[in-house]
Formats: sequence, structure tokens, C-alpha cells
Amino acid sequence: MIHQYKLSGYNIVLDVYSGSVHAVDDVAYDAIALIDQGSSREQAAAALAKKYADRADVTAADISDVLDDIDELTAAGQLFAPDAYADHAFDFKNRSNVVKALCLHVAHTCNLNCSYCFAAQGKFHGEAGLMSFETGKRALDFLIENSGTRRNLEVDFFGGEPLMNFEVCKQLVAYARSIEKKYNKNFRFTMTTNGIGITDEVIDWCNKECHNVVLSLDGRKEVNDRFRVDLAGNGSYDRIVPKFQKLVKARGGQGYYMRGTFTHHNVDFTKDLFHMADDLGFTELSMEPVVAPPDSPEALTEEDLPKLFDQYELLANDMLRRQKAGKPITFYHYILDLKHGPCIYKRISGCGSGTEYMAVTPWGDLYPCHQFVGDPAYKLGNVWDGVTNTALRDEFKLCNVYARPDCKDCWARLYCAGGCAANALHATGDIHGTYEYGCKVFRKRMECALMMQVAQRLDPELAKNAVRFESDCDGCGEGNDGACEK
Repeated sequence: MIHQYKLSGYNIVLDVYSGSVHAVDDVAYDAIALIDQGSSREQAAAALAKKYADRADVTAADISDVLDDIDELTAAGQLFAPDAYADHAFDFKNRSNVVKALCLHVAHTCNLNCSYCFAAQGKFHGEAGLMSFETGKRALDFLIENSGTRRNLEVDFFGGEPLMNFEVCKQLVAYARSIEKKYNKNFRFTMTTNGIGITDEVIDWCNKECHNVVLSLDGRKEVNDRFRVDLAGNGSYDRIVPKFQKLVKARGGQGYYMRGTFTHHNVDFTKDLFHMADDLGFTELSMEPVVAPPDSPEALTEEDLPKLFDQYELLANDMLRRQKAGKPITFYHYILDLKHGPCIYKRISGCGSGTEYMAVTPWGDLYPCHQFVGDPAYKLGNVWDGVTNTALRDEFKLCNVYARPDCKDCWARLYCAGGCAANALHATGDIHGTYEYGCKVFRKRMECALMMQVAQRLDPELAKNAVRFESDCDGCGEGNDGACEK
């Protein structure tokens, strides 16, 4: 499968199944398209000769050389590569029931009242509540007991607002650290917070214990304060920004993300990203499309898509400009390592919700991920009895890109791994469906991310200042046919 597109002056060809990315001239671009459409070498040569008849710099010999190059790349498996993964897609997740990560809902309550909140202001359409230490301790024990030989285990303190239960967070980390060596495990904690409860103690603790901190800020003050308000309706921007800046400075500018949400009201979301970068000094950025019912005023529309596509292109080109100037910023959805990841296991098997990754409510109930919490049809079990709804777990095991009929002809499927099961459920009523709006946005982001990779390799100034990312390997033991190191 081939995907071709033009962006920022580059002719880009992606060979989907080999993962090879080619930046080519006009003749090669057209030649690959002709062959992909079924033309023979002779037919392609004739069509190219006709199209470029007025170009003195394109001779019959040049066309022949281009076709020779295509033949060599094809023979090397870097163009028109076959799908070598389809027969293995349903085997990967049947190998084990290993759990690698938990999202601990330590607080089903919040000190903000964001109207677009998918979690219904932190209560997940249920009762408010805080996780006890005993329940959290049992959740960590459950994770260890079900982690097999994995060493690296991920735990995200989530809510609601987890800092409303900060004491329990501290107790749980202390407990985890006390048993790591005994079980040969390494816990990596993440704190996701709206910032209201950040104190000097919280900053010191996060910088000592948290591998990553996710900080919720939607950007410009007027944008943030449209939705991110407290129970009295007051905006949060002025209270949280100084705290975020202090925390990030104390972390040395690493191991954090500013996580924003854009809606129909701010499809010009690059202004919010640039505000966070230029005015506030944050360099690690993420901005997510709102998850909202179609009839909500904040919901994104089809008419918004061209504007969003322009924004993603603007962002990619501006990031390259900043990189060339030696002042790069990171955008979460543009992190792409063509050499080291994602491994084929991740490309095929998906995010791992309901199998490798689960959410835990304050009362110890298990759900496939945080977006399913509160829906009784998707309760997997609890941390004391384990996964009792094994049929549901097995359904999620097979929730991969090859189980989604709508993904069959999508060039980006080995990058998204089938997308989000929760979004698919909400959009189609089926976890094996596809959220087409989200697919369109994802494909655009991938085109921009790939273009940036091409630019970094072809422009010496960009190559000199290229941002290096850590390998995406998390020690699953499945990648590279199970041969990678944990």
C-alpha cells in the first residue's frame, strides 16, 4: 500500500507496510503513482514521456533511471511491500493476560467545573468519592500480580482532580517504592492535574517521584477561562499558570506536558500553543480535540476540518522554523521516531485498553480505560477478584486494527493501531468501529509529522538541531518477535 502527498514543498511517498518514507522529485512521484494504479513499466514510461515532453531536463534516460530506482526499492522491500502482519494480528494479544499499566482514579471529584468534561466534572456520571489507601494498595498489588515478567509498570494518578487526594497519592508511591526491589519492578508514576492544588510540597514530590506530569491548560486566558472554571464560575488561568511555571522550572523543563483541549470556539488552536510557548515559556505541548456530543455548542464540525488542517500545517512549519533557530518546541502528536518505533507489536495490537491497561475507580472497580468508567456494561471486575468479565477482556484483546473493517484501506492504520475504542463506541456504538472525524484529524497530523521527519533529514540546519526522542520501547517483551530487551 502506498500513500502519496505534497506538503511544504516536499513530494512524500509512504510505503505503508515497510514503513519506508521517500522524498522524491516530480518524475518519481508520478511514476510511483502510475505503477500503484497498475501501469506496467512500459505504460508508465510512455505516460511520463508524454507528461514531461516540454521539460528539457527530463529525458527518456532520466525516466528509465527513475523506473530502475523504483524496481530496486521494490526488490528491497521499501516500495509496494506486502502486508506481512495480517496473519499475526490476532495472535499477539492471545499470548498472555499481562497488565502493564493502571489509571488510578484516586478522586471522583474536582475543584473545577469544566462544562466540556467527558468525566461529568470528575464524577464519571456517578457518585463523588476518594480512593482509600487500602484500595489503592490493593490496585498496586493487582498490577504486580498480573504483570508477569515485565519490569516497567506505569501508574497514572487521575481523576477528577487527583490532588484532592494527595495524601493517598503519597502513601501509594511510598508503598510502591517499598516493594519494587522485592518483585524486580520499576514503577513510573504520572500525575495529571488541573493545577489548582499545586503547592511547594506537591512540586517537590512530583519532581522526586513522577516520571511525567500532565498539566491542563487550554491556552490563552480567554480560551482557558471559557470552560475551565471553578464551581463559582470563576476562571482558573490566573491561579494555575504561575503554579505551572514554577513546577516546570523546578523540573528543569523536562518530564511534563501542557495538555490543552480545543473546541469549535478555538479552531485557531495554534494561537493557544504559541501563547503557551512564547508568552508562558512552556515547550512540551499537547492539544486535543474536544470529545463532545455532536449537538454540543463546543463540538467540532465538518466545516471546522479545513481550518484544523491548516492549523496543523501551520504548526508543523513553525516548529521547523523554531528548530532551525535552535529553540525547538515539542508537540505530542508530532513525536515520531522512524528508526526505533513504534514497534510492530504496538502498531498491530493497539493501545492495550482492557488488556494491558485498565482504569481503577475509587472503589476498586476495573474498567478498560478512563473513558469507559461509569458504564456498567464495561466493568471488567475489581482489584480484589481480578478480571471476572473475561469475555469482555477477550473482546478487547481482539480490538486491533485488523478487527476494524473501516481501517482496511487506510494508509495510517499502522500508526494509529486502530484508534481509540472509546471514541469508536461513542461514535458508532461498537468498540470495533471507527470515529471517522478523529481519523481525518489523525491522518492530517501524521502527514505533518512525516513531513517534519523528511525536512529534518534533507535540511542540514534542521538535522543539526533535530529533536531526539527516547525509544518508544516500554519493555513489553513482544516487539521484534519477542526478542527485544525488557
